Amino acid sequence: MLRYCGLFVIFIFQNLIITAQENLRSFTDDSTHPTHKYLPDVTVVGRHSKSDIQQMPEVVGTSIYAGKKNALIVLDNVKGNVVTNNMRQIMAKIPGIHIWENDGSGIQIGIAARGLSPNRSWEFNVRQNGYDISADPFGYPEAYYNPQLQAVQRIEVVRGQGALQYGPQFGGLVNYILRNGSEINKSFEFETQQTIGSNNLFNSYSAIGGETKKIHYYSFFDHRNSDGWRQNSQYFTNAGFGTITYRPTEKFTITAELMNSHIRSQQPGGLTDSQLNQQPSQSFRHRNWFDIKWVTAALIANYQFSEKKLLQVKLFNVMGDRNSVGYFPSGGITIADTINRTTNQFNARNLNTDLYRNFGGEARYLETYNFLKSRNTISIGARVYQGNTFRYAADGKGSTGIDYDMTLAGGIWTKDINFGTFNTAFFAENIFHIGKKLIIIPGIRYEFITGKASGRNGFNGTAELLLQNQKKSRDFILKGIGAEYHITPATEFYANITESYRPVQFADLTAPPTTDIIDNQLEDAKGFNADFGYRGKVKDYLFFDISSFFLQYNNRIGVIVQQRTDGSFYNFRTNVGNSSSKGIEALIDFSLTKMFFTIESDFDLNMFASYGYTNAKYTNLKVITKNSSNQLVETNLKNKKVENAPENILRGGATISYKDFSLTSQFSWVDESYADANNTITPTMNGQNGLIPSYLVSDITLAYKFSKSLNWKAGINNLANEKYFTRRASGYPGPGAMPADGRTFFMSIGIKM
Repeated sequence: MLRYCGLFVIFIFQNLIITAQENLRSFTDDSTHPTHKYLPDVTVVGRHSKSDIQQMPEVVGTSIYAGKKNALIVLDNVKGNVVTNNMRQIMAKIPGIHIWENDGSGIQIGIAARGLSPNRSWEFNVRQNGYDISADPFGYPEAYYNPQLQAVQRIEVVRGQGALQYGPQFGGLVNYILRNGSEINKSFEFETQQTIGSNNLFNSYSAIGGETKKIHYYSFFDHRNSDGWRQNSQYFTNAGFGTITYRPTEKFTITAELMNSHIRSQQPGGLTDSQLNQQPSQSFRHRNWFDIKWVTAALIANYQFSEKKLLQVKLFNVMGDRNSVGYFPSGGITIADTINRTTNQFNARNLNTDLYRNFGGEARYLETYNFLKSRNTISIGARVYQGNTFRYAADGKGSTGIDYDMTLAGGIWTKDINFGTFNTAFFAENIFHIGKKLIIIPGIRYEFITGKASGRNGFNGTAELLLQNQKKSRDFILKGIGAEYHITPATEFYANITESYRPVQFADLTAPPTTDIIDNQLEDAKGFNADFGYRGKVKDYLFFDISSFFLQYNNRIGVIVQQRTDGSFYNFRTNVGNSSSKGIEALIDFSLTKMFFTIESDFDLNMFASYGYTNAKYTNLKVITKNSSNQLVETNLKNKKVENAPENILRGGATISYKDFSLTSQFSWVDESYADANNTITPTMNGQNGLIPSYLVSDITLAYKFSKSLNWKAGINNLANEKYFTRRASGYPGPGAMPADGRTFFMSIGIKM
């Protein structure tokens, strides 16, 4: 279908008579007065709205959102626990989002949609202020660092079609837009938010900002610490951010920003199912620690040639260190971490260190132009990226102590591997207005990627086991097309179909030559996303978005066992099969008061429901294993359900407000899912495989705004103290079943002056 995109656009040019079109699509805020203008900066979107969920306008800055399944979360309006990054409350109105809730600290955010894996959000392209912040978006796209959401102004979520503008991952885009004080219009302003809660939770957020005629500045510091709900789960986070914008002329601005984050958390490990049913807060690991230091820096320049032409250039840098120390025996959680009777000490721990040193730049240009009496918009861009990952590991060479300690016995790492990524990309999208109601948005993206790996993967006695020399370069083109048909100025049908891909990961380039062989023909996973839906607003009381989707995921990478001519066996890493996901994503958010009463009232009752149905199955997945008789057995997992893909996710809630007081109640029901591709139902003894049962969890939040300068907020999470878990881990941070937090509370007070 996509190959006809170009012909379709030519047909439009040659054969359609295009009438005059409004300069911009109409969108409405809570006042329901249509506004027709492009928004030059994402930070102003939704500023004057009281809603926590909105649809993105057609164009914001240099980016096109028309025709895409998208959502904008306004954090100031979220009636939930933002302090501990509680994503089930923050993303409650984005249908179908699956969340791993095994980290009560909120440090490691794991979200996904459409049958994809939530592991550190690695199926999304995760960005901060529009630039990459994951470990490596191509070879290792895990988001170890996520900003403290109390410091976030907006979250943009774009589903599959985001691949055209932002590159890899089938999930789309998650972009955290940090607070920058853009609403401040005086020379100095100070704000602070102080929070306490269960398990000795303490959070302090303080910021200063201001502006003069040519300079705008903003800086914050956020600290959070807690003992954690589970045993052995204490943590702290510290994050400092500063940004300054200089406006030498009305057309030109340049912004410099720097974030420095340090996180340390104790890892309580997983449980067996019997242990979890007995007491989910217990822990049998007290010597496992995780430490993250993350620095992001960016220089962003905007030049407004005219009202119709805008150029943006971003240069960014990520310097991240990920360290872990812990006891991870091969037997899993069933092996106790006890004193060794021979040495009268604990066993030596495992050490793992990654250093990420990434640099990149993106340039985007947007222009509105007239063609055949219609006003259209084009966005074009280019990208260059260089990533370097240095990975060190040593099993059993760490300290025998209890506290965080990265001391390496002997001074030589068992594994010492270098990974590299180089990427360039060019992309373009265009909004074509056809008449007064229809718009077509074709797009294209060219990608060139090189991934390489080298180094030592261990020792055989004193001899080094060097990695197979791996360097893989490829280039390809992604195509897509979207459309909108406006029924009214505030409602529309939309559709899109876009090619997506997921690059070969670093793990797929890492194979010890004695046991593994990498397929020379190994390919990136590729496929496509498609959406069709109806969305919009009805006056000021109803917001809705109802759509269906289809995701095709081809060339999944896996490991199959093969046999050499001499009878020995080896692991062969290759493309093993495909999967597909189809379903429904629906949201309705409405005010009962505004629906039935036309007179303005101090009282309001707002309700919402979001529902995601996902049917994710393997259409072909070859598995070859060795049985007890040393014979190869081939099976195919066709029609098996994709792991970590609940079929139904339903969230809902209501907010009762009177003047400046509000009471919000939410619930989240998530269907059962499988932890492995074999769809194992009966839990294994170590808790690593088996069914993940369905669960229902509810939350309640109260808020009161005394004045523009003083506010108060409190809430109870997991009101019914539900025992549940969302993940089974085969390794770190488990292994085993990973319980979610039980009942907790928080209370916060904020001052602005």
